[in-house]
Amino acid sequence: MKSQEVRQQFLDFFQSKGHLIVPSAPIVLKDDPTLMFNNSGMAQFKEYFLGNAVPKSKRIADTQKCLRVSGKHNDLEEVGIDTYHHTMFEMLGNWSFGDYFKKEAIHWAWELLTEVYKIDKDILYVTVFEGSKEENVPFDQEAWDIWKTLVSEDRILLGNKKDNFWEMGDQGPCGPCSEIHVDIRSAEEKALKPGKELVNADHPHVVEIWNNVFMEFNRKADGSLEKLPAQHVDTGMGFERLCMVLQGVQSNYDTDVFTPLIQKIESVTGKKYTMKAANDAEEKTNIAIRVIADHVRAVAFAIADGQLPSNTGAGYVIRRILRRAIRYGFTFLETKEAFIYQLVETLASQMGASFPEIVSQKSLVMNVIKEEENSFLRTLDQGLQLLDNVVKGTEGSEVSGNKAFELYDTFGFPKDLTALILKEKGMAYNEADFDKAMFEQKTRSRAASEVSTDDWTILTEGNTETFVGYDLLVNEVKITRYRKVDSKKDGQLYQLVLDHTPFYPEGGGQVGDKGTLSTANESIDIIDTKKENNLILHFTRTLPENVNATFIAKVNRELRAETAGNHSATHLMHQALRTILGTHVEQKGSLVSPDYLRFDFSHFSKVTDEQLRDVENFVNARIQEHLPLVEKRNMAFNEAVAEGAMALFGEKYGDHVRAIRFGDSIELCGGIHVQNTADIWYFKIISESAVAAGIRRIEAITGEAVQRFFAAQEKALDDIKAALKNPQDSLKAVLSLQDENAKLARQVEFLMKDKIKNMKGSFVSQLEEINGVQFLATQVDLDASGAKDLAYEIGATGSNIFLVLATADEGKPMLTCYISKELVASTDLNAGKVVRELGKYIEGGGGGQPFFATAGGKDVLGIAEALEKAVDFIK
Repeated sequence: MKSQEVRQQFLDFFQSKGHLIVPSAPIVLKDDPTLMFNNSGMAQFKEYFLGNAVPKSKRIADTQKCLRVSGKHNDLEEVGIDTYHHTMFEMLGNWSFGDYFKKEAIHWAWELLTEVYKIDKDILYVTVFEGSKEENVPFDQEAWDIWKTLVSEDRILLGNKKDNFWEMGDQGPCGPCSEIHVDIRSAEEKALKPGKELVNADHPHVVEIWNNVFMEFNRKADGSLEKLPAQHVDTGMGFERLCMVLQGVQSNYDTDVFTPLIQKIESVTGKKYTMKAANDAEEKTNIAIRVIADHVRAVAFAIADGQLPSNTGAGYVIRRILRRAIRYGFTFLETKEAFIYQLVETLASQMGASFPEIVSQKSLVMNVIKEEENSFLRTLDQGLQLLDNVVKGTEGSEVSGNKAFELYDTFGFPKDLTALILKEKGMAYNEADFDKAMFEQKTRSRAASEVSTDDWTILTEGNTETFVGYDLLVNEVKITRYRKVDSKKDGQLYQLVLDHTPFYPEGGGQVGDKGTLSTANESIDIIDTKKENNLILHFTRTLPENVNATFIAKVNRELRAETAGNHSATHLMHQALRTILGTHVEQKGSLVSPDYLRFDFSHFSKVTDEQLRDVENFVNARIQEHLPLVEKRNMAFNEAVAEGAMALFGEKYGDHVRAIRFGDSIELCGGIHVQNTADIWYFKIISESAVAAGIRRIEAITGEAVQRFFAAQEKALDDIKAALKNPQDSLKAVLSLQDENAKLARQVEFLMKDKIKNMKGSFVSQLEEINGVQFLATQVDLDASGAKDLAYEIGATGSNIFLVLATADEGKPMLTCYISKELVASTDLNAGKVVRELGKYIEGGGGGQPFFATAGGKDVLGIAEALEKAVDFIK
């Protein structure tokens, strides 16, 4: 059975059981501060489990793209080593929100597996929760009794809290679970040891394929459990593992989920993947191919959903995953050029029918991955040079673990590649010191981000919270719930939820509102507003004296107005870019704050100055047209798209959306906007730059920020005029000054050449013959360019010259090495190696060609020792 059929049969089965089939949410979570990525099937439904929103159906089924790089069995460094864990995977799931419970969930799971998929009942085992005295949760008798009607008791196993009690996190909904495991070992292996003894024992062929979680409890901040008001079902079945079982293979990577990718890797690299490695070399090749096949899926779908690789947050995770794939190819498949990007074509044809975003964003994904590959391959080359320097500076056969960690942490040089190269040189690094440095770094990172959150104190039961900020900036409110949050980064804060808030929460690129919450007796500042699990959270430093009072909530009007101007200008700029550059332009990220706007978009080349002027003129023309805001707050999604509204990839939209129109510009957007484009006043682009391959970034300002910008420009012009003695024509004066400067520069150049010719004779006479080489190492009173010219002048006088000149122009030390080409050809002398070694004495480094190279540094005082050591190369 093909994987596409496996997926479709699951969805069809649960649709026949009254479930609404919903699409996968994006793999990247943009509005959940507790998660970077969708790491489970239930992540997009958290607000329903918490009771903060009402689902459109009490029964839902889907297949969800998930990404895990940490946690149980999912350490990134282990993926690819075995054959059944992954970074990205699909989770097939069916959900009940206060509707059916254990009986239906268990019966349907068994029916689908044994009657639809026709899996042999004799290879299946099930587990139920054995209970926990410490949690005061009893043995799950109900699940046991249900399973007894379907399977023999010797196939029902008890599971402990670690394996059979599922929790969303440290706090929140949780409950016992009942897992289904499959034993796909050979008959001979089963005869030696029964499968029941290998359940939850990390055996590659006795694995869990389905987990039925019964949400009955809520975990409180103090660790205690309380009963939920409604019971829910949350199930997850690993798609890749299910395909392994149904396709009769022993590895996820042998299913058609992965085989097309593996075949493409074989074709591109010329390496062969074997189901059973015959030796260590074959196993290393297998692991590398598995790593690349797994990681390209995670990276490609993350980019398609809007997450570009970067050095922080979720972008750093994506970069780390991709770099792991690159270096496995570099080390074990001998790939020295970018190739992983070519796999995206295969991935798109394979999964595009179920996940159309990978097809529509294919070109972007390929370009970004290719650029990342080329960049990291350059880093690997630099790392090899750095490691070579570390080896040369090491006495004995053991490199410092701290040095190895520095290569890993600062330059991204993988530790296993360090180990491999050192092994070839008969060396190793101190793993204990490396691990200690790694642990200390992780401890610092965890401490910096550590957050403790108290339970909610509920003042008003039920979902009474609404947002009124589209119409009101000031409103009478009451607090419905609050909690305290402690973090190393921000200190102690309080999160308040208001019944009818005018504060807009951070989302869609727009920053959260600030303002005040006041009564006749006190006023406290709202320092930020965010959204979490469908609740709008208002952050304060202090808690009101009387939380039950009625308050006046007041949004900072000036900040809101400036933010609204920038947000509306972003929409107009998006329209301008698509008009001027082409309809291939799509939004790939944005930031809208009171101070400025930032807009990332897909485009294949730098935007020219003329095009930027055209964009500015286009937006300002729309501002001058005084276009009114046309807002539709509850429009059917399909109707909005049919009218031409822009729906952004990587965003999660409901059945009904808010559409914003200014003239011909119409987008789906929940943000705050001006009532008329005239309120923007003026639009000015500040910068345009590259973010990644095929992604450009524009930063711009509007309104009062433009006024401040023009005032600063005017002052700068006045200062320039004053420096030029207030000429009548400033431009003419500047051009005249440039001409005069050019003439003087030519005169200086002529004098310098003359000086060098005069110096040449003196330095040629100082050449000393050592071991048949004409040698000179000395400091000269020239700049770097002059030293180069002098070196070539002296070098032209012979065929066996070895020259090191040092300069300290403007306090910056520089070493210049010249070696006659004839000498390079007949010996192992290399100018690049010379300056890399001597550069250490001036706290710097450099390189160049074998016959000519330079090194810059920081320490002028090191010049004397560097020159003294130069002679060692020819002794």
